[in-house]
Amino acid sequence: MYPACNNTHKMKDGRLRAAGSRIMKGYPAGAPNRPALHGGEQGATARRPAGRAATDRTQETWTMRIAQIAPLTESVPPKLYGGTERVVSYITEALVELGHDVTLFASGDSTTRAKLEPVWPRALRLDSSIRDRVAPHMLLMETVARRAKDFDVLHFHMDYYSFSVFNRQETPYVTTLHGRLDLPEQQPVFDTFNTAPVISISNSQRQPLPQAKWLTTVYHGLPDTLYMPQPVEPRYLAFLGRISPEKRVDTAIRIARQCGLPIKIAAKIDAADQEYFEREIKPLFALPHVEFIGEIADHQKAEFLSGAHALLFPIDWPEPFGLVMIEAMSCGTPVIAFNRGAVPEVVDEGVSGFIVEDEISAVAAVNRLHLLPRARVRQRFEERFTSRRMAQQYVDVYQSVIRAQKRSRFKVIDSTT
Repeated sequence: MYPACNNTHKMKDGRLRAAGSRIMKGYPAGAPNRPALHGGEQGATARRPAGRAATDRTQETWTMRIAQIAPLTESVPPKLYGGTERVVSYITEALVELGHDVTLFASGDSTTRAKLEPVWPRALRLDSSIRDRVAPHMLLMETVARRAKDFDVLHFHMDYYSFSVFNRQETPYVTTLHGRLDLPEQQPVFDTFNTAPVISISNSQRQPLPQAKWLTTVYHGLPDTLYMPQPVEPRYLAFLGRISPEKRVDTAIRIARQCGLPIKIAAKIDAADQEYFEREIKPLFALPHVEFIGEIADHQKAEFLSGAHALLFPIDWPEPFGLVMIEAMSCGTPVIAFNRGAVPEVVDEGVSGFIVEDEISAVAAVNRLHLLPRARVRQRFEERFTSRRMAQQYVDVYQSVIRAQKRSRFKVIDSTT
């Protein structure tokens, strides 16, 4: 019931291994030789046949040696909140499933079926003794630089910190930009490093930086069995994420009150937002329709989201993606989101949710939730936002930059002969 509101490997000389030596075609999902799980130590990754391609077409590719480089702030995957590190985990595990030789550079408390290169013993957010978070990341950059020739491609998830060093070495690299790019101080960085190859997580994310060398957009994805719809009766509206001024949990609380519905809030509070929380948000938790349950772990999300009539996403900033939206969709829970940032690219209006302009239209959207079958919401997630689909798109990018590097090297050789 819905509510009614009251109102081939690259060789040392740069050549690709001959076709046929490591060519993989689609094999049935669940093929044998699945690599063992490794956490906190380095482990060998077995090569295995590629599974069914995300796009439902047989892919041909060569096995690549891929380095995934994650921030050290959270483990991979994070114990609780941490969108970037969570996505890095999904990419890494899906690439292993596709049969690639993957090494993850991350904190030592990370868990992966790839090879783990533990650059720092544990996630920085969980270690109160760490006062300078730049120092461990400097060590991370140097560790990757020393091992760069071991890989066919390097994939960074650390904003622009890799640009200076890795623009000057031979191994092809790409950087996925996960954060906001509309800050004035970022402009001179991308003016200077306008040949650094970057990937956006939405088309809207690119708008402030047309001068950047954009390769493509790859939307985030989740493992299709990570969050499954649960057999519970929806009884509340949900807010999931982080409490900060731009996330507007206060707006979500007002929307729920106008609908005469309870709201459950599962959210993290960063130290930087503690004062804002105490002053603006904490008093609202005394309202009778509000329940704050704190930060929740992955294994709690399916029940939390399945029990919601809808996820409210009333952001007040140009969110570059919004992972919680597809987490809700994977549970069959529709999303009511404000028309900011990547929302129009993620939410299919009238299919997986409603895109609204303000609180009044959000309240009206709750009245229309009965028009959105939850099974269709889940189906749309499977069509657009699985981690296998995301990983295959990244494989296409890797192959493209490897080929481009090879062509560039041949041009240099030709010009000197």
